[in-house]
Amino acid sequence: MMVDELDRKIISILQEDARLSYREIAKKVGVAVGTVYNRIKRLEEEGIIRGFAPKLDYAKLGYDLTTIIGVKAQGKRIIEIEREIAKDPHVACVYDVTGEYDIIVIAKFRGREDMNRFVKKLLRIEGVEKTYTHVAMDIVKEDLTLEV
Repeated sequence: MMVDELDRKIISILQEDARLSYREIAKKVGVAVGTVYNRIKRLEEEGIIRGFAPKLDYAKLGYDLTTIIGVKAQGKRIIEIEREIAKDPHVACVYDVTGEYDIIVIAKFRGREDMNRFVKKLLRIEGVEKTYTHVAMDIVKEDLTLEV
């Protein structure tokens, strides 16, 4: 699917505030409301827009620990392990990567005990050989919204 300049403008506006009405978006980009509706519907159908969600301050919700966890896994089980890890509600991101570790996991926890239980659970997954956990001391930037 081709994404043109109008699609990019609509996406950018939605990234700023997904609560805007079609009418408000149409006014900002200078097209008809029906055009905005059709573009957003098509972007959703194509899987470019995968949903609409608020941006949260997780620390204010009690998730004080952010971790970056490297997972070394048996090659034949990596995809299965990644899918299992992705099911956990603490997990924000799972990346299949190159380098010393096979999988990188970004996860958030309410405290050390919560994190400890998760890491031990990871180590019990068949095919996980070892983990290496980094705890974020400070979050300088945390935003997966990129300019399109």
